Amino acid sequence: MTERRTRLLLVGLIVAQLLLLSAQVPTADGSSTLLAGGLLRVVAPLGNAVDAVADGVGRVAVSWTTRRRLLAENERLRVANEKLQQEVVRRFGIEGEVERLAEAIDYERSSDIDLRVADVVYLDRQSWLKALWLRVTAGEVAVNQPVVTAAGLLGRVISTSGPYAKVQLITDRAASVGVMVERTRRQGIVRGGSGGLALEFIPLQADLRIGDRVVTAGIDGVYPRGIPVGTVTRAEPGSELFYEVDLSPAANFDAIDHAYILELETLLDSADVGAPDGSL
Repeated sequence: MTERRTRLLLVGLIVAQLLLLSAQVPTADGSSTLLAGGLLRVVAPLGNAVDAVADGVGRVAVSWTTRRRLLAENERLRVANEKLQQEVVRRFGIEGEVERLAEAIDYERSSDIDLRVADVVYLDRQSWLKALWLRVTAGEVAVNQPVVTAAGLLGRVISTSGPYAKVQLITDRAASVGVMVERTRRQGIVRGGSGGLALEFIPLQADLRIGDRVVTAGIDGVYPRGIPVGTVTRAEPGSELFYEVDLSPAANFDAIDHAYILELETLLDSADVGAPDGSL
């Protein structure tokens, strides 16, 4: 046996003897031996580490399960929300169509004039030539047919192309409408302008008040009598013998999604072009 092996054998015997002695020698409190206590000090931290890793793995597994459940629930709620939005849009469309037809029926009953609903294609309110483009789904459109909303007068058709019609708005500078003050029957002319509508040829001696409603007079051969045009918002003496009068339009030109075209045949049948009392 070599000297190195002899030394290793000796060291091993000494270590074995020490382990044997530590296994027999009790600790200070007598609860265990020195060997058992040492092994416990070494093994215990490893056990804690293993438990911590196991707890962490368990929490991660629970977290992923919860996340998958929440993602699935979120997707279900998203689909349900989309369906609800589609239903709201569908119902809004139906309700809008019902309101549109109700407005048309009410206008027709009040005026005894046939009319057709037309969709707005384009509205030009910025340029000096203020115009409206409509699309009529049924029938033909003719020049000079009046165009209204349920609230009041929009203008008249000035050109057509198939189902499309171009409408000159009453706010156009070149537009003019024969009107009368509903309360007094005093006649005048409404013209368009940059500031809206102006009522002309109302003499200073006429009874005119802020809030007076102005309607078509039926004297210009285009518009039948009684269509609301606007309301007097300003009336001041002008430079001549007439008032300077501003009107607020009866129709809301900022919110037009459809319009009604009055039929020429019924206009001719119901035309009443006699001058009302109080005319110039």
